[in-house]
Amino acid sequence: MVPLSVLDLSPILEGSDAAQSFRNTLDLAQHAERLGFKRYWLAEHHNMPGIASAATAVVIGHVAAGTRSIRVGAGGIMLPNHAPLVIAEQFGTLESLFPGRIDLGVGRAPGTDQLTARALRRTLVGDVDRFPQDVIELMGYFQPVQPGQPVRAVPGAGLDVPLWMLGSSTFGAELAAILGLPYAFASHFAPAQLEQAIQVYRTNFRPSERLAEPHLMLALNVVAAETDAEARRLFSSLQQAFLNLRTGRPTPLPPPVDDMDRRLAAAGISPAEQGALAKAVVGGPETVRRGLAEFVETYRPDEVIVTAQIYDHAARIRSFELLAEAAKALAEAA
Repeated sequence: MVPLSVLDLSPILEGSDAAQSFRNTLDLAQHAERLGFKRYWLAEHHNMPGIASAATAVVIGHVAAGTRSIRVGAGGIMLPNHAPLVIAEQFGTLESLFPGRIDLGVGRAPGTDQLTARALRRTLVGDVDRFPQDVIELMGYFQPVQPGQPVRAVPGAGLDVPLWMLGSSTFGAELAAILGLPYAFASHFAPAQLEQAIQVYRTNFRPSERLAEPHLMLALNVVAAETDAEARRLFSSLQQAFLNLRTGRPTPLPPPVDDMDRRLAAAGISPAEQGALAKAVVGGPETVRRGLAEFVETYRPDEVIVTAQIYDHAARIRSFELLAEAAKALAEAA
C-alpha cells in the first residue's frame, strides 16, 4: 500500500468558529500522527466562510508545534498571491523551528475569487503569467548564498525545504516535469484532466538534483463510517458545500442531511453530474478498502493524500481511523 497523508482545509463548521476549527485541526493531526499518516498538509484559501486556513504558514506552525514526527506542510501556497521571498522566509522559519518536517507545495490558482485576489495582491497584472519564474526564484532562495548575492532569505538560504508542484491541469504537471519536482494533483475536486496530467508528468519528467524519478501524489476524498449509509450521510456535508459554492453562496460546512439527492435534483444537478466530486470513496470499511485499492491500482500514485470534509469532529476522526485500518489490511494482503 502506498503511503497515505492528510489534506486539511481546517473547516469552519456551521454554528462554530475558526478558533474551534484550529483546535480540531490539531487534534486530527495528532491522531493522524499516531495512525501512521506520512504528511499533514494545509491549504490556502481566502474569503471562504467555511475554510480557516487562509494564513497557511501560521496554521502549519500551530500543527507542527503540537506534533512530533509527522511532516507538516502546505498543499498548497498559492504563489501568485505572494512575493517568493516572503514565502521563502516563512518556510525557512518553519524549517528552522521544525527541522526535517516541513513541506512546501505551491500552485498558481488564487484560491479565491478575482475580487479577493485583487485585494490580496493589489494588482493582477502578470502575476499568473510569471508563475514559472516565481517558482524558480523561490527555489533559488533555498540555495546556499552565493558571493555577492544582493537578496537572500533569512532564514531560508541553504535549508532543505522540499518543494512540490500542485495542480489541477496539465500546466502544473508539465512545469513539475521540467523542473524535476514532485507533483500533487487535485483529483479530489478537479479530476477531469487527471489521466492526462499523470501522463504529461511521467512522460516529460527530467531528473534534477532534488528528484531522480517522477514522484506523484494524488488527492482523494474519503469518507468512511461503520456502514455505507452512514458514510453517504456524512458525505452530504461536502455535497452541500459544493452545491452552495456552485450557486455563488459559499457557507460554513453544514451538518449532514438525509435528503441530499432531492436537494441536488431541485438544483438541477444529478449525482452523476457532480464531476468535481467524482473521485470520492464513500462507505463502510469494506467499501473503503475496495475503493482505495481500485484507485491505487488504476492510477499508480506514489502517495495518496486524503481529505474528508465531515461536520462532526468525532466522525471525522473515526473516518481516518477506518481508512488507516483499510490501508493496513491492503498492505497485509499484498
